[in-house]
Amino acid sequence: MPEIGEKTVLDSGWLAARSTEVQLTGTQLTTTHPPTGPTSPWMEAVVPGTVLATLVKNKVVGDPFYGLENETILDIADSGREYYTFWFFTQFQCKLSGNQHLDLNFRAINYSAEVYLNGHKKVLPKGMFRRHSLEVTDILNPNGSNLLAVLVHPPDHPGSIPPQGGQGGDHEIGKDVATQYVEGWDWIAPVRDRNTGIWDEVSISVTGPVKIIDPHLVSSFFDRYTRVYLHATIELENRSAWVAECSLNIQVTTELEGNVCLMEHLQTQHVSIPSRARIQYTFPQLFFYKPNLWWPNSMGKQSLYNVSITVDVKGFGESDSWAQLFGLRKIESHIDTATGGRLFKVNGQPIFIRGGNWILSDCLLRLSKERYKTDIKFHADMNLNMIRCWGGGLAERPEFYHYCDVYGLLVWQEFWITGDVDGRGVPVSNPNGPLDDGLFMLCARDTIKLLRNHPSLALWVGGNEQVPPADINTALKNDLKLHPFFETHGENITSVEELSSKFKDPSQYLDGTRVYIQGSMWDGFANGKGDFTDGPYNIQNPEDFFKDNFYKYGFNPEVGSVGIPVAATIRATMPPEGWQLPLFKKLPNGYTEEVPNPIWEYHKYLPYSNPGKVHDQIELYGTPKDLNDFCLKAQLANYIQYRALLEGWSSRMWSKYTGVLIWKTQNPWTALRGQFYDHLLDQTAGFFGCRCAAEPIHVQLNLATYFIEVVNTTVEEFSDVAIEASVWDLEGACPYYKVFDKLSLPPKKVVSISEIKYPKSKNPKPVFFLLLKLYHVSNYSIISRNFYWLHLPGGDYKLLEPYRNKRIPLKITSKIFIKGSTYEIEMNVLNKSKKPDPKTLTYKNNFAIRNYDGDFDMTSLEPISNIGTNPNQRIGLFQRLYRQFSKETNGLKVAETNGSDAGVAFFLNFSVHSSKIDHQEGEDSRILPVHYSDNYFSLVPGEEMSVKISFKVPPGVSPRVTLKGWNYHHGLHTVL
Repeated sequence: MPEIGEKTVLDSGWLAARSTEVQLTGTQLTTTHPPTGPTSPWMEAVVPGTVLATLVKNKVVGDPFYGLENETILDIADSGREYYTFWFFTQFQCKLSGNQHLDLNFRAINYSAEVYLNGHKKVLPKGMFRRHSLEVTDILNPNGSNLLAVLVHPPDHPGSIPPQGGQGGDHEIGKDVATQYVEGWDWIAPVRDRNTGIWDEVSISVTGPVKIIDPHLVSSFFDRYTRVYLHATIELENRSAWVAECSLNIQVTTELEGNVCLMEHLQTQHVSIPSRARIQYTFPQLFFYKPNLWWPNSMGKQSLYNVSITVDVKGFGESDSWAQLFGLRKIESHIDTATGGRLFKVNGQPIFIRGGNWILSDCLLRLSKERYKTDIKFHADMNLNMIRCWGGGLAERPEFYHYCDVYGLLVWQEFWITGDVDGRGVPVSNPNGPLDDGLFMLCARDTIKLLRNHPSLALWVGGNEQVPPADINTALKNDLKLHPFFETHGENITSVEELSSKFKDPSQYLDGTRVYIQGSMWDGFANGKGDFTDGPYNIQNPEDFFKDNFYKYGFNPEVGSVGIPVAATIRATMPPEGWQLPLFKKLPNGYTEEVPNPIWEYHKYLPYSNPGKVHDQIELYGTPKDLNDFCLKAQLANYIQYRALLEGWSSRMWSKYTGVLIWKTQNPWTALRGQFYDHLLDQTAGFFGCRCAAEPIHVQLNLATYFIEVVNTTVEEFSDVAIEASVWDLEGACPYYKVFDKLSLPPKKVVSISEIKYPKSKNPKPVFFLLLKLYHVSNYSIISRNFYWLHLPGGDYKLLEPYRNKRIPLKITSKIFIKGSTYEIEMNVLNKSKKPDPKTLTYKNNFAIRNYDGDFDMTSLEPISNIGTNPNQRIGLFQRLYRQFSKETNGLKVAETNGSDAGVAFFLNFSVHSSKIDHQEGEDSRILPVHYSDNYFSLVPGEEMSVKISFKVPPGVSPRVTLKGWNYHHGLHTVL
């Protein structure tokens, strides 16, 4: 039973059945004949989720993510809409006392529904992106036990899939206000039920006679952000038959260390609301002096204030309450004259955008806070600062935005228009967009109200590679017009008194604080005119990203490439016939064409070659022998490809580019392209290539000129810093070593340092390693570290194949912290093949700590010095050939590996598994997700690196950490 102002989420205990298999009416289901359990035709339902999610959970159909099983599932075009029209049923307890009211809330359904509660019918009208709140006070059962049944109908125009597939199938889905990717795209197979279902949160909430509706919070800034005002407007609905005398309270608190809250503001206002009336009320502004501002990832802390609003009614008491975490920040943008790209500023500071395109978390809409937290933290881990919610996907959910607020990811949110479906695809269709413009705008306005209080939300965009139809576009422009304070000349308003006297309060706007751009290739994006000038989407020569002619516009909203996952993911998501490698077909022009197996083809495999332009980036390492070899070599290519992409853009920061968004960061299905982590939540090496390249201060090699560059995206100037550059060959020698000292790095600038001339020296090795380190001279703390493997022009990496046989001695020290089911592990790896040079201390890799770096929190966890009581487990702690268990001191576990060779320990990567030993072939032992401070790293002789690993373990599972590498393939296993 919820308290006043609280909601109870109804996310368990649901049943579902196909409507054609239920011979009862909704009235009967919720009075005399309720289903008693998951007996045919009823089954356990997934809510939130889709009909298909429920069918998959109950194994009524195959898993559409596995192999070719999606082909065995009946498509709605063949079955008819009735086949995917489903009943959903649950029960809840609720008894009200005098003058209390109950709302039944559906945050979204797809596409329309009839709701029956205790025999009474209500209708949820059409539209995938609208909230429904039903007052059900008068139809609750007096005994407190309530029966709820919902009959959900699919979209009106689910469309059909042409034999050749295509972007958005036959485009019929564009006639509805719904997600468009469900008819299939070049990165996903068709979703058979078109996402029909109760796909978002269902809840009940209790209020008194007065209800709070859709508060709007806005902050205004003066005197260089030292004087900040919080504006708040709310709607209040009086449901009673008398005038409600109300006390409105707005309270702002901030959380200090140790769960202590500091009260920033408490204000009480009085208002009278006529019977059955709905009014708007604007609070007097709340003033903050030098508050903590909200900053994007890598620019500063994500400071959030808790804003709570309550309404007390005379003669009743507290009637309703509302709370929101809110960040004080100002986002502006304009078209930059130097580059032609849109340039974003946050709190007055320019931000170079390095972000990614996002479809949605899961194509069966099995959305959860836990999944969202991992998804968004992964983006923060990669040092990205923007996510674009693509127009063929979702208006993302508040939980998505919550974690973007927490981790500092700016969000570009598009409405539900795509060029492919709405007028620019093949064949041309729906040039006028959805059939019901009014429904589209209703959904748009409701979405704006749902999301507008999130500091991470940066801009609204009308559509993907298309502008909305003229009437919708005009309505969006009007509804989303900026308040004068947030226009480019808004700085002329110098005081809140002037703001209040001349203009309507900004919180009275529908939004008013964020720019609306009509389409993803307009007004500072791509060529700014709507021509197809985004992309490319395939493998590139790494050096090409740095060249003058690569991309000529200031902000690229989509540039994509490859994304093969690790071999374990292939085995976990495909039968053995899907483990076959692509055929490498030699063409007369010397290039290679990859021919994938049918399962890879179905899962949209993107090749690592582009005949005529790009030689196969996997074959550069030699022809792969098996799936493990192929996927490992693909990780090498993934790392190089995405690091080069971002370094190429960063190299021209402000001079040529203002930003770039990678297509894409992830897939909502088990696709084999365009991803930094797979659907099972395991990272590719491209993830860590991106993480490296997008550091706020970054040392890099320009692959086109071979000049060392430093990219400083921060507002800090760095002086008394140096760069150490060392080249290492495959014999473990260091033929080139140079320190560039007395450097000064101005803020928001790219500095070219010096050319690496080793490739032009007398006898350069055909394959070599280059290690760059930017560090503080005073204490040798590392600001940025970047490791390259390189070949001479026109060469390849085939000499790395025999390098696998090197035996490099390593010393691994682990420190384990456990809190509940959460493990935090610090692994220190030392390459013992050479003693470090006493002249420098950079080999220790003591990284300089940014004061806003919140990657891992080790402080709240108690160190555990003795793990496990099973003596066999302890003895087997590091049990493998060439390894010996050595000692345990001060809570540290130490393992040393024997090896007589000197050289680079190349491409080391950690993974976490369940410690079960007797895994069947193809069985996936990985524990996922895992957060790593770094992975796929290499260590030169004498160098050491600390890697932090964080994960949760399922109940009853003992984890083990595995270390493997290119020339460390026997693996090290640590049972925890």
